[in-house]
Amino acid sequence: MPILPPATIGILGGGQLGRMTALAARSMGYRVQVLDPDPDCAARPVVDRVVAASFDDPAGAAELARACDVVTLEIEQIGPAALDAALAHAPLRPGPEVLRIVQHRGRQKRWLADHGFPLGAWSLVDTADALAAAAKAIGPALFVKSCQGGYDGRSQLRLAAGDDPHLAFSQLGERQSVAEQALDLELELSVLVARGAGGSAVVTYPPAVNHHERQILAWSVLPGELPPDVVREAQHIARGIAEQLELEGILAVEMFLLRDGRLLVNELAPRPHNSYHASELGSPTSQFEQLVRSVCALPLGAVAPTRPAAIVNLFGDLWDGGRTPDFAAALTVPGSRLFLYGKRGARAGRKMGHIGAVGETPAEALQRARDAAARL
Repeated sequence: MPILPPATIGILGGGQLGRMTALAARSMGYRVQVLDPDPDCAARPVVDRVVAASFDDPAGAAELARACDVVTLEIEQIGPAALDAALAHAPLRPGPEVLRIVQHRGRQKRWLADHGFPLGAWSLVDTADALAAAAKAIGPALFVKSCQGGYDGRSQLRLAAGDDPHLAFSQLGERQSVAEQALDLELELSVLVARGAGGSAVVTYPPAVNHHERQILAWSVLPGELPPDVVREAQHIARGIAEQLELEGILAVEMFLLRDGRLLVNELAPRPHNSYHASELGSPTSQFEQLVRSVCALPLGAVAPTRPAAIVNLFGDLWDGGRTPDFAAALTVPGSRLFLYGKRGARAGRKMGHIGAVGETPAEALQRARDAAARL
């Protein structure tokens, strides 16, 4: 049965993704509560209530869920006991089994491999000696990522030929990790899939093309300029993953396009994704509205782009030395829009917002977004 306004949606996590999901939900007439360790989190000004509790706190998750008609999330790293506590009081979408798979990079890789999805060479490593063996087997260059925790390049490093694997393993805290073969990339892309409650419907967005700097997303353009066969294959892979997971909600599938034409899966994120912020500018249904629709068992929205759009992430470096970025200058660029996340305390590398733009072509949209960012 549909969960209709003015029902209450609970969100595990009150960061910028929770904030933007809450804004979409409120525009549709829903009430929103979030759980976050920070009572002054980014979502606080736009929600009805913040439950200040750890993501591992079953009591906090139960308190949130008891007050809500459905619970979703903006962050994967929620403790298993907290997930179970939420599910005991309200529908949890996506469900705990999806989260159990994606929370651990080793389990995620094994699940993808077992279900026949294309991956680069990888190895699960528990010791420095195992990492050294992986470097010989699938190297010489590797990316080493801790199995749990870490995002935006955190808890991962590149191991080049000649680097000391024992030192690298120590730098990762001697934690169980996944060693991945460094690949000859043409580009990085992602595909967002929405699947309704109970699998009632599935929609697949066009792929976004993404560019990372220091392993953090710098800009993204939607739709990406890709050959039609790559678009079809990427959408087919992403939809297949969502179906096999029996997803309820939305899922971003990060992929690599290699120079030899192969398309490989990188990682999964069952939540709103930075690379689809441009959906607020150039899609009839933003990723945030689509999440609300999917978890509330509403009809899914259209995804065919109305116009190309692009975003550039804004980091705390722009506020260095207490300066205020020149937002007025940035917004002189035609088709530009500013999105700030309301975070307190700008610091280098911290995502504070993004600036987006639309254009007649993906290239024009990206150029406008980059021009706007350069004027800040």
